[in-house]
Amino acid sequence: MQYFLVGIFLMLLSLSVFAEPESECYGDTTNGRLENGWKLPNSGENYQAYSSLGVIAGRTYVHSKVYRTVLGAYEILRKTNPGVHYVYGETGFEEGGVFKPHKTHRNGLSVDFFVPVINAEDKPEILDIGITNKLGYNIEFSGDGKLNGLRIDFESIAKHIDALMAAAQKESIGIELVILDNQFQKLLFATPTGAKIRSVVTFSVKKPWVRHDEHYHINFRVPCKKL
Repeated sequence: MQYFLVGIFLMLLSLSVFAEPESECYGDTTNGRLENGWKLPNSGENYQAYSSLGVIAGRTYVHSKVYRTVLGAYEILRKTNPGVHYVYGETGFEEGGVFKPHKTHRNGLSVDFFVPVINAEDKPEILDIGITNKLGYNIEFSGDGKLNGLRIDFESIAKHIDALMAAAQKESIGIELVILDNQFQKLLFATPTGAKIRSVVTFSVKKPWVRHDEHYHINFRVPCKKL
């Protein structure tokens, strides 16, 4: 029933933006472009963009199928993980292409998600993101996922990835790769939902050029035309 309702939500979502043509992606995440990119909403009941500056700068566009997948996942989490407020990060430009300082994010299929955190009382909080920490991308967690009295909520990350898989299936797409700090992957897999998704989601085993401790990067699998 839950996923049926999500399907209805995605259908209504499509109707609400019927004036927008579907996106077309070219190439891949490291060398590609995008046509008819869709801008993610600034916020919703249980999510928000990382920065109004990033939004204004046009850095939150994605492929239309990824758009519906991201919002569909938040709709699932609204019911399955209430109380947790999620924050998405940078995605890409409306027409894709080079997206500095990122090496990917070039064809609408890459999305950064900032880690959800909990405080000493086990209550959800939102990371303090601003100019002083490079819009969140300069936040540094300890090896066990702690920072200034906060700790990363790895179970909520796993539930998010699980919800993204379910929402992606409704769009007939998938998750190609998840990039997260290698040490944090072990902590993620130690959670109930993390153990569930471990065998069905591909995580990067290479040490990323950027640590990916304050956010997890997801590349979605969508058929694209040759560049």
